[in-house]
Amino acid sequence: MGVSGMMVKTRELCADFVVVGGGMAGLCAAVAAARNGAKTVIIQDRPMFGGNASSEIRMWICGAHGPNRKETGLLEELQLDNYYYNPELRFTIWDDVMYSFAIREPNLRVLLNSSVEKVEVENGKITSVTAWNLVEYTRYKISGKLFSDCSGDGILRLSGAKFRQGREGRDEFDESHAPEVEDKKTMGNSILIQLRRTSVHRPFRAPEWAYHYTDETAPKRNLMPEGNNFWWMEFGGVKDTITDAEEIRDELYKIAYGVWEYIKNHSDGRGHGWELDWIGSLPGKRESIRFVGDHILCQKEVEAEGKFKDSVCYGGWTMDDHHPEAIYYPGAPTIFHPAPSPFGIPYRSLYSVNIDNLFFAGRQISTTHMALSSTRVMATTAMMGQAVGTAAAIALRHGELPRGVYERHLDELQQTLLDQDQFIPNIPRRVPELTLKARSDHEILRDGWDRDWDDGEHGASFAAGESCSYTFDKPETVSGARLVFDSDLADLKRQRNVETSGEIREMPAKLPRAFRVEADVDGKNVVLANVEENHHRLVQLAWKPVLASAVRLVLETGWSAEPMRVFSFDVK
Repeated sequence: MGVSGMMVKTRELCADFVVVGGGMAGLCAAVAAARNGAKTVIIQDRPMFGGNASSEIRMWICGAHGPNRKETGLLEELQLDNYYYNPELRFTIWDDVMYSFAIREPNLRVLLNSSVEKVEVENGKITSVTAWNLVEYTRYKISGKLFSDCSGDGILRLSGAKFRQGREGRDEFDESHAPEVEDKKTMGNSILIQLRRTSVHRPFRAPEWAYHYTDETAPKRNLMPEGNNFWWMEFGGVKDTITDAEEIRDELYKIAYGVWEYIKNHSDGRGHGWELDWIGSLPGKRESIRFVGDHILCQKEVEAEGKFKDSVCYGGWTMDDHHPEAIYYPGAPTIFHPAPSPFGIPYRSLYSVNIDNLFFAGRQISTTHMALSSTRVMATTAMMGQAVGTAAAIALRHGELPRGVYERHLDELQQTLLDQDQFIPNIPRRVPELTLKARSDHEILRDGWDRDWDDGEHGASFAAGESCSYTFDKPETVSGARLVFDSDLADLKRQRNVETSGEIREMPAKLPRAFRVEADVDGKNVVLANVEENHHRLVQLAWKPVLASAVRLVLETGWSAEPMRVFSFDVK
């Protein structure tokens, strides 16, 4: 008991699956597990979800390059929610869109403002984690069957899980882009600023403790305000991005204020039409530690398109290897080594080699430094999270550990992910048998492809009131439908780096807004489902089973005057 008489409480929780970290990877892992039936707890050390994508840091969610490469699944659902609820793309509302995404799941318990400080292990398995809630002054002890570290910094390495830190030497994995000799250097942290337009120029005065740059001393970077999200204001790769985090943050603050003072007040007028709207108080991290899994993904495997039999997600960002000296390096701040888009990421890189019930997703998965330089971006890590959460639910259903899913239930994992709209390169989605046995008036809607691809288009267009149907030779029992619509995968759906532009984002033009599914039952037309305000790409419907001779999808209205477009229509 302290001098004030207050006693610290300890509350105990128990879950099937415990996720530590609430960035894009952790949020998708927790929601995926909960939706697939696992009682889940997510522990996040900040007051909001999103990690580097949150209003605290404001990094863009980046992913695979190229047409028709955008990541779908839970990430696309979340970004469509953002368009629907937050059309001005305000970062603070985006935080709440992510919060809503989590709390609406009945199987998911959310613990914000809670930092893990202790991990208990028995017989090679984590049994519980203890977290300190800094607003309740309460400790939570959370027991679980399976755990996932999505913290970015790998806090569950306290379990004794094997991990790596720094850059491998060139010879260890035969990586041509790696340094000749291994070291402890990493990519650094960045602090971002956001600007807004102004019609009145007022000189900016940086605090005295900030750096005050001149033309001779200013960083050799893009020092123009237009279109700049200032990712290159980076430092920390020659430090330890975990244990030196406060020192790194202080240095970045000095840099950020100094850079803006230089731009705003420059005699050539480059900053006169802009003012500082926001500066981050929490830097975003690119790299800290990497866990060791049953497989370590390396540069050569990325370059070979990652054609693993156990692929569960994909990358497609270049190997974007930032120089450890960061802003103090006079040359280019990063080297963009080519990488194919997409390349598969194996499930074996998403669970621990030595802690039997530990998954991980995010920037700390089992890769080399060079492979990490591509896999670290948040659209990719969101897919890792969905894969891990889905795998956890499957493991729990079968009484397995993570490795057991690889050994005995890999096909179930991959097909579940595909069914829930997570595309996996080179793994075909199996169309339900009931769908295939019917006669169809739109064959392309049951070809197993849920997106356009390099071989052409895989969807069909419909005007308002038009329909597509399946007809059976004899009445069949139908209990649900799976629909995938065109949500415009050419639109990356990123937040803006100038929040106050006044631009409004409309829902995708070809996305159906209202539709119904109906069936012929005993010679009568019966409406099985009626959706009036759809804003999602994947729609899974279920109803009381009926004996139907035909099933139809009727497209009623879209979000624009353009024809609506459908990729897949399955009945089951």
